[in-house]
Amino acid sequence: MRNLTLLTVPKWTLPRNRVLSYLLPSLVFFLSFSTIAQQPVVIDARAPVSGPKPVQAALGTSTRPDGQSLTVNSQYLLLDDKPWLPVMGEFHYSRVPRQDWEAEILKMKAGGVQIIATYVIWLHQEEVEGKFDWSDRRDLRAFVALCSKHGMYVYPRIGPWAHGEVRNGGLPDWVLSKGPVRRNDPTYLAEVGTFYQQIADQLQGELWKDGGPVVGIQIENEYRDDGKPGSGVEHIRMLKKLARDAGLDVPLYTVTGWDGAAIPLDAVLPVYGGYPDAPWDGLAKKMPPNEVYTFRTANRIGGNMGIIGGRGQNPASSYAGTPFLTAEVGGGLEDTYFRRPVLSTDDIAAIPTVLIGSGANLMGFYMFQGGRNPEGKLTTLQESQATGYPTDVPVKSYDFQAPLGEFGGERPSFRRLKLVNYFLNDFGELLAPMTPSFPAALPASPADLSVPRLSARTSGNHGFLFINNYLRGETMPDRKQFSVALKTSLGMVVVPAKPIDLPSGAYGIWPVNLNLGGLTLRYSTAQLFHRFTVGEEAYFCFFAIPGIDPELALETSQNPVSLSSSLIRHTEDGVTYLNTHDPAQIQQIVYQIGAKKIHLLLFSREQAEHTWRVPGQSFPLLTSADFYADEHTVTLQSNGDPNISFSIFDRSSRPTTSASLRSSKPSDLLTTYASRLSAVSPKGSLQLVSLGSHRDPLHYGSTFSWRKQPIPVAPDDQDFEHASRWTLDLPKLAYGDVSDIRIFIEYQGDVARLSSGGKLVDDDFWNGRPWELSLKDLRQEGVDRQAELKVLGWPKDSPMYLEAPTPSEAPRDGLSAKPVLRLIPQYQLEVHLAP
Repeated sequence: MRNLTLLTVPKWTLPRNRVLSYLLPSLVFFLSFSTIAQQPVVIDARAPVSGPKPVQAALGTSTRPDGQSLTVNSQYLLLDDKPWLPVMGEFHYSRVPRQDWEAEILKMKAGGVQIIATYVIWLHQEEVEGKFDWSDRRDLRAFVALCSKHGMYVYPRIGPWAHGEVRNGGLPDWVLSKGPVRRNDPTYLAEVGTFYQQIADQLQGELWKDGGPVVGIQIENEYRDDGKPGSGVEHIRMLKKLARDAGLDVPLYTVTGWDGAAIPLDAVLPVYGGYPDAPWDGLAKKMPPNEVYTFRTANRIGGNMGIIGGRGQNPASSYAGTPFLTAEVGGGLEDTYFRRPVLSTDDIAAIPTVLIGSGANLMGFYMFQGGRNPEGKLTTLQESQATGYPTDVPVKSYDFQAPLGEFGGERPSFRRLKLVNYFLNDFGELLAPMTPSFPAALPASPADLSVPRLSARTSGNHGFLFINNYLRGETMPDRKQFSVALKTSLGMVVVPAKPIDLPSGAYGIWPVNLNLGGLTLRYSTAQLFHRFTVGEEAYFCFFAIPGIDPELALETSQNPVSLSSSLIRHTEDGVTYLNTHDPAQIQQIVYQIGAKKIHLLLFSREQAEHTWRVPGQSFPLLTSADFYADEHTVTLQSNGDPNISFSIFDRSSRPTTSASLRSSKPSDLLTTYASRLSAVSPKGSLQLVSLGSHRDPLHYGSTFSWRKQPIPVAPDDQDFEHASRWTLDLPKLAYGDVSDIRIFIEYQGDVARLSSGGKLVDDDFWNGRPWELSLKDLRQEGVDRQAELKVLGWPKDSPMYLEAPTPSEAPRDGLSAKPVLRLIPQYQLEVHLAP
């Protein structure tokens, strides 16, 4: 069996790598594939499985003062001795204005994130030697306290080297001037010890052992043994000792486990990841098919994750006896000056299905929250070729195309990822001990589209099937007459009983032999994503995967208490099958099991994406508005539309707002409330100051062993003397029901910068999408009613890669046309629900 490995690619990586005569091979392929596809894909999950064992690593204190415990074995994490499969999302506190922290933390919680990972970037905290700055947006302690306030765990990644597309990987310039770094050099270790002690002082009382939210720390990042004295595993052990000596005693210590990583298994646990593209690469065209969309069958890593001179895969022995944990699953990508990929929602959302189906037992997204670099005291703070690094990124913007953007905007990927996050929140305890199994026939390479991609995770006869028929940049074939024969120790189940056509682009998770409160679900081709309880009644929520008519097979011949009229029900051999087309309304099946009622709810995917957990409430809330909530208030935001509505399941609840509410009953399940806020039309303008001139030829940077050709260097201040300039006139923000005004600048060019009072506020590498800004955040940056917009024209002979628009559509005259300005009010409605 070929070992399919998943390309895990963050920052820097090695490159990937007559008529009848054409028709006949295609015809042979089509006929042979059609014949194979009509047979069920067999997954044999009967192989004996060894139970979990203790890990080798000597970890920290695992029990809190209240007795709550967090431990780990060779297969999964345990919270209070129960299997735990948490969701972690990256949020760099120093890259987000302090005033925005709380709302963004609550958005992450609403999106199903349970642990907030954050770099503690040395350069942001001690840019000037001996002058630590823990104030304002650099206040780690205040950030952790806010996370704790809202029930979120925290996972600091303390470096000292972090990467994160930061100048010097986060090491201050003065540290570099003192001698060797990232090894056991006495001078370097002394400085690291001081930095770690500062972090420990900030986190005093906030560690798990003290009853706080900090559950672990990551040491270093993308670190391998370069063969020099004092490097490799001995350096990782030393860094852990320095952290422990400083008082950083936590249940978990991790390091990144890719690209020849140094992993002392007696001291730390490795974590992994995967990205949908490689913007650090030197390829000026579409990347080959990415391994991140193929299931891992025998290894956790493939290629490198961005280390200069990375050595590819670590052997399986490097992570033997450790659980499959992730920390850098691409929630997006940061465009670089040379490569500017544009990600779709599915590019991001298909990856977790593959990783979880491959056995991942911690889902860690990088980034989940975008941001913006703080102001440097001595230099700008971004990664650049000028500082010896392989890429140039924007000076200020670190949007990362993340689920929550630079200014907190909730992108479609936020809602799509929420579906798998909620699934892990509610069913992770069941899933974590399950082991993965795979079909005998696997794709020969990431480019092999002929073989279905799927896996199973099972325990006994119950489990989940993971299906992926999506591949970024490619069109997967429809899988005609598709079904799966899952062999378990207690027999075989075919899912679905009658084959279906699996459409191109489909991906999802199908439950098998699942106990739903006493009702056995043999299988479902709708994806389970949430459960909740109202009184003595349990609700299990499914959504229809687009292109697949949902079917639920229940091991009962009992008549349901209630059945939506659009559901088709038939019983055969003691199994009840429920079918429908993609539901326009939420469908409900209710069974009486003993003294309890079991409700099965079937949503469309869009309806599921509009479903939100509400802290302090047992029932969810449905709304198409942007959503976040704490224990007291639900905040709904709508960009451009003053009409905001929401629906709730609980009939006894009486929501209140400062605005008038109209209620209606669109179905027996839901009560809908709607409000129309006062509409506004903010005014702004762009006034031309001067047109730019033709640019000087591009400058090129250095080559690397893994990237032989040089790539262009990003323009500097001198280059922007050739830019076109406009004055941006901005409106006021004092509108009653408006929380923000979103600014969209549609331009064509190379790089845009926004400045005020001679200070750079934000910047953007053009990738074909409008540049989005926030008036609220501009006000926080000191921008009053005017700012200066500079747009540098697209270089005439540019070799850069643009994904959208295509390079042929890009302007090539070195100049830039007048941008188009759109101002969109963000309406806000605050709702209070009775407890």
